[in-house]
Amino acid sequence: MAAAGRATLLLAARPRLWAFAKRFQVGGAAGRSYFGGNRLRSTQAATQVVLNVPETRVTHLENGLRVASEDSGLSTCTVGLWIDAGSRYENEKNNGTAHFLEHMAFKGTKKRSQLDLELEIENMGAHLNAYTSREQTVYYAKAFSKDLPRAVEILADIIQNSTLGEAEIERERGVILREMQEVETNLQEVVFDYLHATAYQNTALGRTILGPTENIKSINRKDLVDYITTHYKGPRIVLAAAGGVSHDELLDLAKFHFGDSLSTHKGEIPALPPCKFTGSEIRVRDDKMPLAHLAIAVEAVGWAHPDTICLMVANTLIGNWDRSFGGGMNLSSKLAQLTCHGNLCHSFQSFNTSYTDTGLWGIYMVCEPTTIADMLHVVQKEWMRLCTSVTESEVARAKNLLKTNMLLQLDGSTPICEDIGRQMLCYNRRIPIPELEARVDAVNAETIREVCTKYIYDKSPAIAAVGKPGHFSPMPKVG
Repeated sequence: MAAAGRATLLLAARPRLWAFAKRFQVGGAAGRSYFGGNRLRSTQAATQVVLNVPETRVTHLENGLRVASEDSGLSTCTVGLWIDAGSRYENEKNNGTAHFLEHMAFKGTKKRSQLDLELEIENMGAHLNAYTSREQTVYYAKAFSKDLPRAVEILADIIQNSTLGEAEIERERGVILREMQEVETNLQEVVFDYLHATAYQNTALGRTILGPTENIKSINRKDLVDYITTHYKGPRIVLAAAGGVSHDELLDLAKFHFGDSLSTHKGEIPALPPCKFTGSEIRVRDDKMPLAHLAIAVEAVGWAHPDTICLMVANTLIGNWDRSFGGGMNLSSKLAQLTCHGNLCHSFQSFNTSYTDTGLWGIYMVCEPTTIADMLHVVQKEWMRLCTSVTESEVARAKNLLKTNMLLQLDGSTPICEDIGRQMLCYNRRIPIPELEARVDAVNAETIREVCTKYIYDKSPAIAAVGKPGHFSPMPKVG
């Protein structure tokens, strides 16, 4: 069961790119003038391949629940419930409830004991899983396509009829506390939790997904029931499926299992709590640690913002590097070349984490204490270069790599199902691959310089550092 949140990069609508998408269509006069003879034929073949993908069908039920699926004709399928509810919708007193509830989902329902549920899943040869992030909670099952009705029925049962027994709640407290100890050994997760805590201090995004120890010890059945009745409402839930799935069959199953029950949850849907970014820093000193783990980020944008694509390309331009990589001096990432040449860090990776209305764009690195200052200087220099002098050839390479990575992530029914569920919650539709590629292709060096100047230049970053201290002063504004 994955407790840690996942932040996956999705795409936003940008009106001026529609003109490019129209121009991108092959066969018209604009296409011929833009691509030329041989290039036209190769693009036409590529477009035909890209368009040869199953349609994502979407249907809305009367209670607001959305049903979305892609039928690829496989013998297996993934089906799940994507719920617009995570730790961001909690307060200080009940922080950790969404994650606690995810654990309780598999501990028995009114129809099935925990043993019955586990045996049924095992006998089907299926997998049942769940995870919680800061803005979403997900329950999903992987099974044979012929077992789709049973998989949907089990998912409906666990989110609507969980017993939430007192004995199970007490037992699960210990499980979550042990999970918290495991998370604390993953320094990257620790640093990112500190980064959120300082960047979004005194707001919901600044709190952890698991919640503090005192909350885990005090959460009771009433807290769990209140969270379900407040947040598990039809308009906030997507039933998504991919693989060998008939949309009409899935729609009938959704109406049967969710059509009446979810509509009984009355009351207003809670508004999204506002979260303000604060340029600040937090350092956790531990002289026993041999290395320093740092994350630096500026405020980025939400899923649906027009600048999301440009920041994704800029994120790809910075890239990632590890000492185990071969050919360090010959890598395309300028930052990788500099860090390899100067032996400045053990590893680094750029990130672009998006939420509904805000985001974090930055870099995570692991350094020797003596090289922290030099590494920060090089990072600052590279960020400035994005704002002032990035070249067209670099941007073209980053765009190709970004498109490749996005398509490679859609390998199998489970990642496709996750993509459908997340995009339905974020955009209320699934963005077609040709449209996605057209938006990425529309980015150029001038756009990168303009957008990076807007979000990086002269902005105060948020910094989180854990480990052995080095000789460095707080990172100034870039610029």
